Amino acid sequence: MRRLTVLACLLAFVLAATAGFAAYPERPVKLIVPWAAGGDTDAIFRPFGQQLQKHLGQTVVIANVTGASGTAGAREAKGSPADGYTLYAVHDYIHSTYYTGVADVAFTDFEPICSVSNTPSVLTASPKSKWSSWPELLGDAKVRPGQITVGATLGSTSHFFPALIEKAADIKFKYVSYEGLAPRMNAILGGHIDLTDSNLTQKGKVDAGQLKFLGVATEKRLPDAPNVPTLKELGVNVVYAVTRGLMVPKGTPAELIAKIEDACKRATSEPKFAEDMAKQGTFVRFLDRKGYSEFLKQNDDLNKALARDLGLLKR
Repeated sequence: MRRLTVLACLLAFVLAATAGFAAYPERPVKLIVPWAAGGDTDAIFRPFGQQLQKHLGQTVVIANVTGASGTAGAREAKGSPADGYTLYAVHDYIHSTYYTGVADVAFTDFEPICSVSNTPSVLTASPKSKWSSWPELLGDAKVRPGQITVGATLGSTSHFFPALIEKAADIKFKYVSYEGLAPRMNAILGGHIDLTDSNLTQKGKVDAGQLKFLGVATEKRLPDAPNVPTLKELGVNVVYAVTRGLMVPKGTPAELIAKIEDACKRATSEPKFAEDMAKQGTFVRFLDRKGYSEFLKQNDDLNKALARDLGLLKR
């Protein structure tokens, strides 16, 4: 009788847990974006969040948790309950900040869900700069090593991208630290820095003469910016893009991960999401959990190698 009672209790527990997973989500879901509102990551995950909540069947609330090159948001996400109600918006910085010693949080501290987008980087110059092409910038950089200023979030992708250009072109920049794209763009628009890493979201400002695109880090020219040469065309062998995705705290139940992954797949398949990404100079790039996990491991190895090659490796 006692054995039957124990078995009945276990069965009741399993049924209750299963019922709880089936009902998920029963309340709003928080999506932590570790960058400021108005920046490029925020501008990608807000429209994604709108589509995600449509397929989760529950409100998705964006929480901008900024600071320490994205690490403040990563720490909050890592320390959140593994119950499916905290999602984490991530990109390549999770690797670069870890290996450069800026952050103490690694991608392995989370469960990957899916990737959602891919954004090519564009070397962008202030309208107040005296050069309007890469050859002019290169010549000036050779004459004035370490004097041309670059706005970047130190240890993140906006740091790695120009650092790769430095290495490929054998020149030296001076870095000025900013938390995310929005403050960097304010700085470059005001002429406080000479260069920064941006993307096609700034094309309107380029067309208006407020910024200058010097080169895009893709294999081929982009259809939306056919007059902007690739860095490879210019003799700088750098191809670089930022991949963004979704993670959850370690230990989140597999049943919940599967639900979120399915909603992610449906959200990224929405035509409206593709339209919104086109406005952000971004390509939709969905990878399921398995594919995204493999990508993250490869990208982690790549970023560790880049940090070592650039003399930035601290771990």
